[in-house]
Amino acid sequence: MCRAAYTDTAGSIDISRSREILPTNVVPRHYDLTLECDFEKFTFEGTVIIDLDVAEDSSEVCLNTLELDIHSTTIQKPSALVIENPRLSYNGDTQTTTIKLDEKLSKGQKVQLKQTFTGQLNDQMAGFYRASSKDKDGKPRYLAVSQFEPTDARRAFPCFDEPALKAEYTVTLIADKHMTCLSNMDVESEKWVDSKITGGKRKAVKFHKSPVMSSYLLAFIVAELKSISTDKFRLPIKVWMTPEQDLEDGRFALEVAAKTLTFYEKAFDSEYPLPKMDMVAVPDFSAGAMENWGLITYRVVDLLFDQKTAGAATKERVAEVVQHELAHQWFGNLVTMDFWDGLWLNEGFATWMSWYSCNEFYPEWKVWETFTIDTLQGALGLDSLRSSHPIEVPVHRAEDINQIFDSISYSKGSAVLRMISKYLGEDIFIDGVRRYIKKHAWGNTQTGDLWAALSEASGKDVSTLMDVWTKHIGFPVITVEEDESKKAITLQQNRFLRTGDVKPEEDTTIYPVILGLKTKEGIDQNLMLGSRSATFTLPDLSFYKLNADHCSLFRTSYPTSRLEKLGQAAKQGLLTVEDRAGMIADAGSLAAAGYQKTSGILHLLKSFDMESAYIVWNEILTRISAVRSTWIFEDEDTKAALKLFQLQLCSAKAHELGWEFTENEDHILSQFKSLMFGSAGMAGDEKIINAADQMFKRFQDGDLEAVHPNLKHAVFALALIHGGEKEYNTILARYHSASTAEERNTCLRVLGRAKSPELIDRTLGLTLSGEVKMQDIYMPIAGLRAHREGIEKRWEWMCSVWDELVKRLPPSGNMLSSVVGMCAGGFTRMEQMKRVEEFFKTRDTKGFDRALDQTLDSIKARNSWLERDGEDVRAWLIQNGYLGKIQETVKL
Repeated sequence: MCRAAYTDTAGSIDISRSREILPTNVVPRHYDLTLECDFEKFTFEGTVIIDLDVAEDSSEVCLNTLELDIHSTTIQKPSALVIENPRLSYNGDTQTTTIKLDEKLSKGQKVQLKQTFTGQLNDQMAGFYRASSKDKDGKPRYLAVSQFEPTDARRAFPCFDEPALKAEYTVTLIADKHMTCLSNMDVESEKWVDSKITGGKRKAVKFHKSPVMSSYLLAFIVAELKSISTDKFRLPIKVWMTPEQDLEDGRFALEVAAKTLTFYEKAFDSEYPLPKMDMVAVPDFSAGAMENWGLITYRVVDLLFDQKTAGAATKERVAEVVQHELAHQWFGNLVTMDFWDGLWLNEGFATWMSWYSCNEFYPEWKVWETFTIDTLQGALGLDSLRSSHPIEVPVHRAEDINQIFDSISYSKGSAVLRMISKYLGEDIFIDGVRRYIKKHAWGNTQTGDLWAALSEASGKDVSTLMDVWTKHIGFPVITVEEDESKKAITLQQNRFLRTGDVKPEEDTTIYPVILGLKTKEGIDQNLMLGSRSATFTLPDLSFYKLNADHCSLFRTSYPTSRLEKLGQAAKQGLLTVEDRAGMIADAGSLAAAGYQKTSGILHLLKSFDMESAYIVWNEILTRISAVRSTWIFEDEDTKAALKLFQLQLCSAKAHELGWEFTENEDHILSQFKSLMFGSAGMAGDEKIINAADQMFKRFQDGDLEAVHPNLKHAVFALALIHGGEKEYNTILARYHSASTAEERNTCLRVLGRAKSPELIDRTLGLTLSGEVKMQDIYMPIAGLRAHREGIEKRWEWMCSVWDELVKRLPPSGNMLSSVVGMCAGGFTRMEQMKRVEEFFKTRDTKGFDRALDQTLDSIKARNSWLERDGEDVRAWLIQNGYLGKIQETVKL
């Protein structure tokens, strides 16, 4: 193993020196794994037999284990010599067990390693762990579920737990008769055996041998389950769930899966290679879903969908998650990155492919418009921090891997793929993907292999273009200068940071920027800025816009006069929805970073009061929210004025749309109504507040259909903002009694809106009380961001229960990072930032240090924004009549 630290202020990386890996003296070829669960002691008994090829003369074998008690070890050599119970040594730092032999293994030999062991069915949602649901009497019903990505297969059995060490697997699960046993493959046989745990007979379910795959993709489940199936694909597809769930709630995901597998087989020109597809709703799950080959696991809310009671956004989320995980069956499972610094190859592509296929199935959803304000802005938001990381990020330790499952790997990864797909053309891009899959099926790859396939398909030098985007941190802001006399624009690129304090040594990268220049003549997708600055001549300057449809990764800083002209162009219909939303996003980000004044973005937003598109309004309100959350600790008059600005901007549109829903409501329109109802209501629209109050009172009186699913979040939130303990108790009771995961999540997310000290304490107390599943701990915490009292109290709470949090949410996972980010993330002042730094100064931050740095960067950025534009915002609010004179609340 070798280890190398990464320090490069210019932002480039050398991933070849950054890996801490197992020795290469032996190579696994096949695992024969048998497991039996004990749901009384929450343990499992296991036996693993690993067929190994000896690649180098050696007297030891090193493999990964974590929290396993190994009872016996034998090695069978070709000569029939059995080496029994050799010496073992364990290294907790590297999570490896080394088997030391008295005689050497010879290169070219094939040997067999057998170990028996006991493991823990832990409650940490990692490895082979226990989840729970409740039976009809409210008693817990336990499930044994696996979650191995990235490095937790070693918690379930001794293994070579690295993505490049692919092998075949034969799995046998021993369980009680009434339990369902699932694994990646279909069942080969079932027989009765003597149980090591009960002393009686249990069934042993043996599954067919798998194809070669990485250890993190192995999966198995032992649980009481039921299923719904479809025959609309050439192979069996089933959705599995616990007994208390409604089978029909799996119907939508099942239909999406059948269509998606058919579509992907054609798109990739490659058949799905396993004999079946099982998708399982797991009650306790730390991620959204996991792409285990042939046995995909999901959070309940991301798979099961009640089409009668769930909102439109939930339907879109389920479709996107299912399509994302199914894309992985090829891109990640069949062709796998060779190490975790290539994680983005898996996640970026699966994210892009889910949007691509969703657009094919549901064109009326206009998902590429949503991409502009969702995935793209998520990528640019994180990547504008100094503490961001390159897409191809060095990973040298197991605990570092979970930290890169973030918006850079997923969102920026998919955004650069969207950029290159637009540049090459989607048909050529998909052709390149086919070539990539065909050449590397069953193997491991690096990013350059994808670029080579795309270059072969397109005839263009994709590697030179894309290496800068994946191997360097950040993205540029393009500053525009106009020369009317020469009909020319001069463009200059510089590193963009949200903190607005780019240092010369951080601004050395020259990005190959695909400009996407839009003029009256159309869009030039081939025009590129490959230098620090360049001048381009246009037919005229009456109309132009850079980054057409916002397919490229950069912010554009126009002269003030051009922004005004673009605002007029928007009203004249010359800009697409993506253009308008992206322009607002750019303007808001530039103001926050000091490139423009905040009064400019407020003026721009005010000019969009007649906007008709949901996506654009969504971005408008996102930018208003950014200002209001940054000013949340400022004086009450300024905060009230910003709230009044939001009210006057969005109330008319909210009333124009209304809040009644038809049976076959347009998908986008239903989300638009929900957005505007909630935004106007939260800003103080009395008619909406009264309507929400009436709905909630009927709900309290037992009419559970009184609140439409699309309005439930807003109505519940308004009830807590304007109510008290009675309303809080109603929503908390509904959390416990709701029949769907979506409604339970809605209840949890809004509880933090109650701002009395007593109710804030109750909300925080829920998190570790056992009433809330650990997978959902962040939901009530997140709701407290809406008011300064909640932001302060949740930080104090986190400090007071820190030891318990670390115990329940191991730093090697991703949940603790989220909690830290939320509890410190609402702060805006330097003295608050110093409190965060002081708290963590004496604590081990390994496993979440990157998230902590990003949180501190965000606080610093907001503080700089306040110091720079505090007076500017106040002056604009006075000038426009929102502050400084008596205002009456708008009553519509």
